[in-house]
Amino acid sequence: MATEILVPTLGESVSTATVARWLKKVGEAVKADEPLVELETDKVTVEVNAPSAGVVEAISANEGAEVTPGMALGSIGAGGGNVVVSPRATAPATPAAPVQPQVEAPRAVSGPVAVPGHAPLPAAAKMLADAGVSADQVGTGTAKDGRISKGDVLDFLARPAAAASAPPAAKAPRALGDGEERVKMTRLRRTIANRLKEAQNTAAMLTTFNEVDMGAAMALRAEYRDVFEKKHGVKLGFMSFFVKACVAALREYPAVNAEIDGEDVVYKHHVHMGIAVGGPNGLVVPVLKNAEDLGFAAIEKAIGNFGKRARDGQLKLEELSGGSFTITNGGIYGSLMSTPILNPPQSGILGMHKIQDRPMAVGGKVEIRPMMYLALSYDHRIVDGKEAVSFLVRVKEGIEDPRRLMLDL
Repeated sequence: MATEILVPTLGESVSTATVARWLKKVGEAVKADEPLVELETDKVTVEVNAPSAGVVEAISANEGAEVTPGMALGSIGAGGGNVVVSPRATAPATPAAPVQPQVEAPRAVSGPVAVPGHAPLPAAAKMLADAGVSADQVGTGTAKDGRISKGDVLDFLARPAAAASAPPAAKAPRALGDGEERVKMTRLRRTIANRLKEAQNTAAMLTTFNEVDMGAAMALRAEYRDVFEKKHGVKLGFMSFFVKACVAALREYPAVNAEIDGEDVVYKHHVHMGIAVGGPNGLVVPVLKNAEDLGFAAIEKAIGNFGKRARDGQLKLEELSGGSFTITNGGIYGSLMSTPILNPPQSGILGMHKIQDRPMAVGGKVEIRPMMYLALSYDHRIVDGKEAVSFLVRVKEGIEDPRRLMLDL
């Protein structure tokens, strides 16, 4: 009897995935728990393992297909027998998921219309209802049979408001010139693009700058580097200093750690610190939960673990959600100054940059000091300029006198 290969639960706020790559072909033998197929979600790549040993008997969702939790990707047989693969299949013929529920119409505009040829997928239908947009405004989608996906809705909402009242006109792709190549954007890259545009469209984003003298932190790090690594098994980096400094500042200025939910402001009594790290397919932001309870060693270990698993594509979905504030370090790539973009629905993000020796006036004399520019982008709807500037000054003070961080002052 054949065993179905099902799409697993994808995690919080993730309702669809794209079949990125089949690791086994029809007719190939597999072991139990051996990776079979990679699914690409809006956040990470998920491996689906074989539910049992046997032979891949059928593939019902080919690469590029959009799938939802519970759907059958294919099946595994005990061995031998007929094997089949649907050459153009993009979804299982008999999905295990429940029948698509009827979406309640929004208040101001009629709900998504199931227009033949571009009916919305469940996740897309909910987004359309929340946005007060009908399916016929979006037009033909990119999912199977022209159905509208979540990505299609995000693309539509990112367009200028003037175009939102009419179906978008079909635009033919431009002809490629010599030396050009067209490559379809990955799901992760599309999500990054949509979220960055969403942040600019929805938040009143503003950036304030300051600079910090890294001399004291560098001296402390050099003094205790060896004994720290010997005791804790991890190197003492600068990220732990900045995490601790931000935690202290967020306690004093909680609006920077808050978010807007409709007409309410949600204040957090915890700090779930997002740490931006580079992965093979783009930037991801794993979350350091309850950073206020962690010491320097625990922070360094967690960040090092995030970086390694991001490069290996092994981050879990639950590790990428729930952040309340984010730190991004462009300095590791040589950036001297930049304006980071908010990570919705968060209201603040700190940008670190390259440490560079510069002449500074110290006690009436010119000294060469290791300086770093800091940038805080914030949502001006709930964070006032005074709060943002004061927050950044508080971070600066913590880094320039790291003893304050260690003594929790």
